[in-house]
Amino acid sequence: MTSVFDLYPHLISLIGEITVLFVLGCLICGLILLFLTIYAIRTGNLLFPRFMRAGLIFLEGMMRGLFKLVGVEDQEFLRIMVTLQNTLNRKAFMVIPIPQRAVFIPQCLRSGACPAHLHEEGLNCRSCGLCQIGVAKPLLEKMGYKFFIVPGSSFIKRMVKRYRPKAIIGIGCLIEIKEGTEMAGQLNLISMGIVTTRDGCVETAVNWDEVYQIALLGVSRTDIPQELEKYSS
Repeated sequence: MTSVFDLYPHLISLIGEITVLFVLGCLICGLILLFLTIYAIRTGNLLFPRFMRAGLIFLEGMMRGLFKLVGVEDQEFLRIMVTLQNTLNRKAFMVIPIPQRAVFIPQCLRSGACPAHLHEEGLNCRSCGLCQIGVAKPLLEKMGYKFFIVPGSSFIKRMVKRYRPKAIIGIGCLIEIKEGTEMAGQLNLISMGIVTTRDGCVETAVNWDEVYQIALLGVSRTDIPQELEKYSS
């Protein structure tokens, strides 16, 4: 009669084989993801975005190590994650009506001499002409967007709870966009992230053309302000 102790060596051997297969599987997936990521960086094209996103999240630690071995910095890794998220959310974002969308602008984009004051819904832009926020705000609000200039994520959560948008556009540095995307997922929001072109705490910069292009996704040409027609696809 076979005892439990007799089966123990076979069980250990089986666990060892499964572990080796799992590690090899992860390594193979990692190499495939590495190839797809490098291809995306060099060409700007994303292949199998759902697989890439799931793999990069599940194997994030290992992938960061592989990327460093081939000279891909963390900044590029985060940028690819943002691009993947935007690609996967694009179609869902396009079908959300404009009145159910919101734009969140970080306060660091404003001028250092900005006269706006903070109130319960963020900074109250005075359209003073010192920065591009005063240009973008009336244009996007004219379309029906809810527009907020916020100092932090707590304001975003508060405005989401108050106005219940179904989709948001968020602007920020790579880390902020990554964290914001995760927060949006927890709040069941469709999010589109736009990374600033200059980081910092004061007078950062963003590609406003990109902001308008994303804001116009799914919008009928008849609903686009004349000033933004050149950004519609």
